[in-house]
Amino acid sequence: MTGEKTGQTPELHHQHRDVNGGWLRPAVFGAMDGLVSNFALIAGIAGGRQDPKIVLLAGLAGLAAGAFSMAAGEYISVASQSELALAEIEIERLELARNPVAEQRELAGVFEARGVDAETAAEVARQLSRNPEGALEVHSREELGVSPGDLPSPLLAAGSSFLSFAVGALLPVLPYLLGASSLWPAAAVAALGLFAAGALVSRVTTRAWWFGGARQLLFGAAAAGITYGVGALIGTTGL
Repeated sequence: MTGEKTGQTPELHHQHRDVNGGWLRPAVFGAMDGLVSNFALIAGIAGGRQDPKIVLLAGLAGLAAGAFSMAAGEYISVASQSELALAEIEIERLELARNPVAEQRELAGVFEARGVDAETAAEVARQLSRNPEGALEVHSREELGVSPGDLPSPLLAAGSSFLSFAVGALLPVLPYLLGASSLWPAAAVAALGLFAAGALVSRVTTRAWWFGGARQLLFGAAAAGITYGVGALIGTTGL
């Protein structure tokens, strides 16, 4: 029987989207970066009226250089962030060992600031402080915004960046690998990839998929158009 027939309120279910983007955001943005940067590079070389083999070589070199650069940068960035977080967590661990009463009062104050009455906040803090590791996790999350066992992996971040950038950078190179002798096939593949990437990004925003796709296509086309113009200018002047 339905809620209307029984007079009961129907049970409501809803599920929020991942507001942090989860794996989708870094993967799509990495692929988008590779696609835009490598297509712009290829367009610049092609604009200089270079032989298709030279364009292909430039595209493959851009793929390799960009993917390794992204991976190295992401590894160092995430590793540095994790090392800083671990150092701060260790400081918090020492404070919990040296001044457990003060830390317990501090935790109770956090709960009070969120609207919990003083007596309940003190009791919750007391119970949480029974387990040193549990107390450390709560203090770290409340004061530092991180959890000791939930820090990002530098290797995973580097590997993800490498693969996503390489996939994006490979798209405009594919037509040349298959024998294309002009920029137009690469431009068509890149345009489809840019639109698809922008549409996927809309999953972590409030924008319509067609808006995200069109916006990314516009920015990618602008980058490629500028580099093509620079390449054509250099090729004409013989610099």
